[in-house]
Amino acid sequence: MNTAITRRATRGMRREWRLHVLAIFSLSVSFVCLAMALLVVTNIHALSERWQTTSQLTAYLKEGAPTDQVTELREALKKVAGVTSVEYVSSTEAHAEFSSKEAKAQDDARNELLALPVEAFPASLEIRLDADITRESLTGLVRQLGQFPVVLEVETYERWTERLAALVSKGVLASGFFSVIVLLSVLAIVGSTIRLVLHRRKNEVEVLRLIGATDSFVKGPFLLEGGAQGAFSAALAIVIVGAIYLLARTRLHETIAPFFGIDIAFLPWPAVILIVVFGGIMGTVAANLGLRKLVTV
Repeated sequence: MNTAITRRATRGMRREWRLHVLAIFSLSVSFVCLAMALLVVTNIHALSERWQTTSQLTAYLKEGAPTDQVTELREALKKVAGVTSVEYVSSTEAHAEFSSKEAKAQDDARNELLALPVEAFPASLEIRLDADITRESLTGLVRQLGQFPVVLEVETYERWTERLAALVSKGVLASGFFSVIVLLSVLAIVGSTIRLVLHRRKNEVEVLRLIGATDSFVKGPFLLEGGAQGAFSAALAIVIVGAIYLLARTRLHETIAPFFGIDIAFLPWPAVILIVVFGGIMGTVAANLGLRKLVTV
């Protein structure tokens, strides 16, 4: 890139730094919304992938189910093709496991759950399956389990996976919506800022025209400044979202990770880089439009 254009852009941004800082902070609000939406979608997608690859069934047992029938069912399941292990979890063990996960919870609703009697937690059989088990085999196993008199309900977790898939789809739509908002914000704010800067440098532009400067040489600094505004705004938004993530990370890991089996993750580096690049490109485009709407240089 022409060194003279870069020097003029740097000098111009230093001279009009207040105007540029105000534009960057205004744009960062829109980029924060976009980054937060992508962060939520990233973690919901990871949870959906985690549950889709979890080959497990839970057969909840009726209260007072005879021990001999439960043992017979357990031994029969071990002989079924595709079943790798069957673990019996008593009501006491289920209550203890729930209590250990919720011991650090402070809200009243969860404290009330902790006060529930042991009988409120049904005994169950945790059935682990081969990872490559077919859907037909899984459906047949669930149907057979439902026919046993000691089985109250069979949880396959498929409905949760379907709900998560729906949430991912909605999250993608929300991210697209925020992308449009960001685009409009960049076009409006950067375009207005560049037009105002051009007004302030009108004499400089006229002198450059008189001495025969090319259009690219005249417009170059303004395009660089617009691109810098967009990129800096996106980078600032990433820093803000990162700070929010770090502050909330401990609490989220204590309350969410134990239940869903995943660690809350930040945006992957490719997404971070893409957001910053997207901001820079949109800033350059907005600056170019701002220049063309005002005058032809």
